[in-house]
Amino acid sequence: MNKTELNQAIQKTALLKGNFILRSGQQTTEYFDKYLFESDPHLMKSLCIYLKELIPPDTEVLAGLVMGGIPLAVALSLETNLACVFARKKAKEYGTKKIIEGCAIKNKKVCIVEDVITTGGQAITSAKDLRKEGAIVESVLCAIHRGGTKSKQNLQKENLYLHALFTNTDFFK
Repeated sequence: MNKTELNQAIQKTALLKGNFILRSGQQTTEYFDKYLFESDPHLMKSLCIYLKELIPPDTEVLAGLVMGGIPLAVALSLETNLACVFARKKAKEYGTKKIIEGCAIKNKKVCIVEDVITTGGQAITSAKDLRKEGAIVESVLCAIHRGGTKSKQNLQKENLYLHALFTNTDFFK
């Protein structure tokens, strides 16, 4: 599937119309239900073909953000043979009580993987958590960047650089 066909398939499968509140608190009438495209093996395979090309070449570990970034990180891990970890929103209160699950990340270049980014808030929070664990985090990879220059600026203030497969303008021209 070429990139235009992938764009159209994502729109057909996962772009919902209605009234929605985003994680950021913003209201929108168009919402990407990432679980609809992430649960489709054909769309995930095609997404990974394009997303893997955007992973910075010095990346050693992929970090999937709970919950939507995890399926993408796992699929990309299988596609690229890069290890992956999973970043929780808060540390679990039992067992190991970790906020980052998976392999060792200390002194490793970690690329955050997210499904849809609007403001960059969760990527920034998770980058801080990963850095506290000793990871070197400079890159954020996402399937859809629905935010504008403000979200890129938010990320850049934290020394994070966004690599997005699609932006809002790819869907709403």
